[in-house]
Amino acid sequence: MLTTHPFDDDKLREECGVFGVLGPQDAAALAALGLHALQHRGQEAAGIVSFDGSEFHAHRALGQVGDIFGNEQVMRTLKGAAAIGHVRYATTGETALRNVQPLYAEFEFGGFAVAHNGNLTNALMLRRQLIRRGCLFQSTTDTETIIHLMATARGGNVIDRLVEALRQVEGAYSLVCVAKDQVIGVRDPSGVRPLVLGKLGDHPVLASETVALDIIGADYVRDIEPGEMVVLEEGSVQSLRPFQAAPSKFCIFEYIYFARPDSFMEGHSVYQVRKAIGSQLAIESHVESDVVIPVPDSGVPAALGYAEQSNVPFDLGIIRNHYVGRTFIQPTDKIRRLGVKLKHNANRHYIEGKRIVLVDDSIVRGTTSVKIVEMMRDAGAKEVHMRISSPPTSHSCFYGIDTPEKEKLLAHRLSVEEMCKYIGADSLAFISLDGLYKALGHAKRDSGMPQYCDACFTGDYPLALTDYDSARTDVSYLAERRA
Repeated sequence: MLTTHPFDDDKLREECGVFGVLGPQDAAALAALGLHALQHRGQEAAGIVSFDGSEFHAHRALGQVGDIFGNEQVMRTLKGAAAIGHVRYATTGETALRNVQPLYAEFEFGGFAVAHNGNLTNALMLRRQLIRRGCLFQSTTDTETIIHLMATARGGNVIDRLVEALRQVEGAYSLVCVAKDQVIGVRDPSGVRPLVLGKLGDHPVLASETVALDIIGADYVRDIEPGEMVVLEEGSVQSLRPFQAAPSKFCIFEYIYFARPDSFMEGHSVYQVRKAIGSQLAIESHVESDVVIPVPDSGVPAALGYAEQSNVPFDLGIIRNHYVGRTFIQPTDKIRRLGVKLKHNANRHYIEGKRIVLVDDSIVRGTTSVKIVEMMRDAGAKEVHMRISSPPTSHSCFYGIDTPEKEKLLAHRLSVEEMCKYIGADSLAFISLDGLYKALGHAKRDSGMPQYCDACFTGDYPLALTDYDSARTDVSYLAERRA
């Protein structure tokens, strides 16, 4: 079957989303609603683990949240007043049921489940060491490494073991965990991935984004700080700082694409930031034009900002089909060529005879941009100018975003002028790195120590890449990493 992915590969994949709640008797139902709001962060699989005071209950499956947890019988099995949930897009490990989170294990202190957003950059090295010590891995995901590190820790309660495990890992993680009557949230010391604390009445809630609080009627309290561990218990929220402080390196691509536009992150409205990026893009690279057209849906806020700044009309010149499933039909060459129309179709009236500015959030491989520009030409556009609301994506991400190897990234191989020719546009421009920081309220990027991770644009990786560095010199290591 033909998946829709071949026509989506100019988009970086949305890593994962996590959710946790303690207190309400319908905790699992609230978790399912929270996962609905986080569906954009992962569409391959979802799972929930709940605790009813004496037993843990779990349901995990491949597919989307509504299909998995829209079943009343399934929801009746997820009893208890504590629950955590996870939506997944695979960044490490195959797409298989054994890799669907939350992962669950029985310890000396009792049951424990963990849901993870991010990527551990030394997981394979740790995995090899743990296997030599006799650990038996049941999945190929890096998250299971945390389970085994806890199992081989020197004892203590769940918090002690979790802290000892996390002190050994490198990379990016936002975790929600459940252990008996506790729900635990942790953010890595650099705060690469988001995690927020909310409150539903007297009940604490953890989520990747504020939209997951909105959907259940919870109030936003604050962001979990980088390196912070919060322990939610009946009637209390305890904050711990068990890790050495590190400079904040929040993923800047959350603002550009990953987060839902109606979320707030690190005190910023994502929607307002995207409009500001579009405005800055117009300041830097405006061209005479008749209409500004977003590549839906992620290009819409930036296109609005661009249109307002440049005083050029904004119109929906491309209409997205929101009802395309993950599979279509057995492909032929002709169907593959037409594949972009599965999701996008030209709104000819607003394109024909006009000089158009197309605004999109990124170019990864370039294949979709080629098809979109060609679609505009076929609809009668007089000129097609492409504007991108991120700097060129020239390096791979190792911190929880699924990106191709850098050799397959168009911006790694070609100059902007060459990219423009490749996609068939009349002009192509990206926002500058300093312009991106300006849209976030900074004068420019501080070359000494940026407060965001922007490695996908700069190659300036803030966290160790132990597995990647080893794979470059060890063929067997590379083969194992790809598995």
